Amino acid sequence: MSVHKHDNCTGGCEGLCCLALEDVGVNLGEAELLHNVSFHLHCGEIAALIGPNGAGKSSLFKAILGQLPHSGSIRFQRSDGKKSRPIIGYVPQSPAFDRGDPVSVLDFLAAAVSDYPVFLPIPQKLRERVGDCLSRTHAGGLMDKRIGALSGGELQRVLMALALEPVPHILILDEPLSGVDIDGERQLLDMLDELRAKYDLSILLSTHDFATLESFADKVILLQNTVLAVGAPGEVLSSPAFQQVFHLRLGRGAV
Repeated sequence: MSVHKHDNCTGGCEGLCCLALEDVGVNLGEAELLHNVSFHLHCGEIAALIGPNGAGKSSLFKAILGQLPHSGSIRFQRSDGKKSRPIIGYVPQSPAFDRGDPVSVLDFLAAAVSDYPVFLPIPQKLRERVGDCLSRTHAGGLMDKRIGALSGGELQRVLMALALEPVPHILILDEPLSGVDIDGERQLLDMLDELRAKYDLSILLSTHDFATLESFADKVILLQNTVLAVGAPGEVLSSPAFQQVFHLRLGRGAV
C-alpha cells in the first residue's frame, strides 16, 4: 500500500485516516490546559508532538480519543464524505509490571482481545489470533515470555500489537521511546515506518528525543498549551519558538 502525503484531503484521502484539529481547547475547572490548537495529520504521515512537561500533550491525546471534553473542532476526514469515527489505536506511556508477575504475553493479549477466561488452557484458535497480532510488530517470539520480564523495547512491541488489533486508521503513541535502549529505539522507529506504509496509518506520537526526529518524522508539532510551531523537523528544531522553549539550538544552522 502506498504512503499518501498531500496538502489537501479533498478527494485524496483513503479511509478514515486524516485528522484535522481547528482551534481546540481543553479546560479542567478554571485551568486552561490547551487553547487554539490547530494542525492537520495526513494519511500515511508520522507526526511527532514535542513540548516541555506540562505542555498539554497527554491532554491533547485524551481530547482526540474522546476522553476529555473540548472546544473547537476535531474532525476525521474521509474521501466518501461519511462522518463515522475511525478506529484509533492508542499506546499509553509504558505501564509498570511486577517483574515477578507470572502472566505471560499470551495471557495478557488473550484477555485483552477476547472474553475467554485465561485461567483455563488457551485454545489453539485464540493462540493463533494472538500470534497474528504479535506478528504485526515482529514480536511473535515473545508470546510465552512473562510480561514482567520484557525489556522496554519488547514491551512497546507488545503494546503496539494490542493497539493494532483491529488495525486502526490512526495510531497514537505516548512517549513510545521512553525506557528503550538505542538498538530498541532504532528497531521501533523502523517498525513505525513499516506500519504506516503497510496500513496507510496516520501516526501521532509524543517524544522528548529530539535527536531522532529528522530520521523518522514527516512533521513536528511544538506544543506549549498551544501550537507554537509546526513543520518539517529541521524547520521546527531551528525555529525561534523551539529555542525559546528548550534553550537549545538544533536543526539547520545550529552551532
